[in-house]
Amino acid sequence: MEEKVMNIGIVKELTGLSERQIRYYEERKLIFPARTRGGARRYSFDDVKRLREIHEKLKDGFHTFELKTMRPFKSV
Repeated sequence: MEEKVMNIGIVKELTGLSERQIRYYEERKLIFPARTRGGARRYSFDDVKRLREIHEKLKDGFHTFELKTMRPFKSV
């Protein structure tokens, strides 16, 4: 497991996604960022890769509920 060290601003730059999109994928249980004591989200490079995969699949016409059944998106 990779260490979760990036904040949402860095992830936004690396993925090209908006903060809202990233949070939406979290709400849909497709991504599981760690939280600091203050509640800030922290992401790993694996999370960045997963976010890119999710976004590509959604652009291809998949729905979030389908992504959950295609790949085990579990909290780590």
